[in-house]
Amino acid sequence: MDDVVPFGVIIAVISAAGVLAVLSNRISDRIRIPAPAIFLVAAAVASDLVPALGRVPVLTVQRVVTVMLILLLFDGGMHIGWRRFRAAGAAVLWIGVAGTAVTTLGVAVLAHLVFGFDWRAGLLLGIALAPTDPAVVFSVLGRREIAGRSGTLLEGESGANDPVGIAAMAAVLAAGTAGGWHAVGAGVAEFAVEMVVGAVAGVVGGYLLSLAMRRLPLPNGALYPLQTLLGAGTIYGLTTLAHGSGFLAVFVAGILVGDIRAPYKMEIERFHSSLASLAEIVAFAMLGLTVSLTGLAHGNAWLIGLALAVLLALLVRPVLVGLLLLPIHISRGERLFVMWSGLKGAVPILLGTYVLSAQVTDADRLYQIIVVVVAFSVIVQGGLIPAVARHVNIPMRILEPEPWALGMRFRDEPTGLRRYQITAGAPADGCTIADLALGEDAWISMINRGGLHVPVRGDTVLQSGDEVLLQTEPHNGTDPQPLFTQPRA
Repeated sequence: MDDVVPFGVIIAVISAAGVLAVLSNRISDRIRIPAPAIFLVAAAVASDLVPALGRVPVLTVQRVVTVMLILLLFDGGMHIGWRRFRAAGAAVLWIGVAGTAVTTLGVAVLAHLVFGFDWRAGLLLGIALAPTDPAVVFSVLGRREIAGRSGTLLEGESGANDPVGIAAMAAVLAAGTAGGWHAVGAGVAEFAVEMVVGAVAGVVGGYLLSLAMRRLPLPNGALYPLQTLLGAGTIYGLTTLAHGSGFLAVFVAGILVGDIRAPYKMEIERFHSSLASLAEIVAFAMLGLTVSLTGLAHGNAWLIGLALAVLLALLVRPVLVGLLLLPIHISRGERLFVMWSGLKGAVPILLGTYVLSAQVTDADRLYQIIVVVVAFSVIVQGGLIPAVARHVNIPMRILEPEPWALGMRFRDEPTGLRRYQITAGAPADGCTIADLALGEDAWISMINRGGLHVPVRGDTVLQSGDEVLLQTEPHNGTDPQPLFTQPRA
């Protein structure tokens, strides 16, 4: 019983720190610095002030952050959903895989030719700094809705290239004891196996999870979100056991279940969104504990990291990833926006901890450089995203919270009830309800405009951005979706 009071103090301190972390999102909005940067810097300062915090084993940090990434990637996949991914899937995969490869090579060349690192150290730096980060991208874009394909590209890229970077780092470190072409062949083979097995496991796992969500009745509504959470963990674990990328499998599974109609789906989405917010805080706080602010001055790590961060933001990504964007049909403004918004975050630092664990030559210095690059990317690049969006004419609007909900629950699935959001230029945009060609078997029952309820009358003019609830006869074969989501021919 002597341990009760000290343990209670620990719980109180951790909980109070968590409350401050949640409230820091309001501070983030005011000072225009993304919340992940606040978590990272605060934890780094705390580890210097209280040295005991900085003695957390690296393996423990890796395991905690891995669990947090599972939560983030699954929620990110659900947020994208199959419909959005299908519209930009080829572009997302192209940028996610090829973009990671060319960024790795670009950073490796700069590290070798400009900063004097050997090729192996340069390659490790390139792999660590190539992935963009879902925690930062989702945090920066979380309350902002971006018109066009650029938002989907950024979210999809950040989810797709993390598994690629993690698998590549594991392959290179595993092949490190071999030499010459044998090492290259072993690394490529390991990477290919992880990607293929991860993708297949994600599709199969997502399909099985969607079946369970729809057809496996549970005695309590509170169990449905737990079902998807444990399902995501099972998909990750079994995929890893099969030597695949568990992160890729979880992300793919999240995409596949994102758009399905299932019991308690809204509750499931809110549950995972809350977990993802917690995961962001925990991941950056844990990684911040591994950072020594006083150690950044050793070996000019901070100076090299700052220079490399500037070159990565202003040269490597704009040139190399910009070339990859040429075949993709997006506007010039969207192209410039995607080129700037390749934010680094928790995943690069996690990859840096792998370098530390592998006891690579000069590992501490490499890790410190990675931390500086991430700090620059989150604070400078992330903080400037709204300004860059305005400069390149990317429409971006703040999604205000909508804490009040109006609805009804049904024992069976209401098959004739559908929800759409009107896109700009669709037939419904600017049309009155009376003039909308819905036919006699469909009618609009509710309209949400900017968080306000709009009365449904024949002379009500619909607008782009409106969220409408449509009731149709269950056996009506006409699909009304083009009226709300597809531009006029």
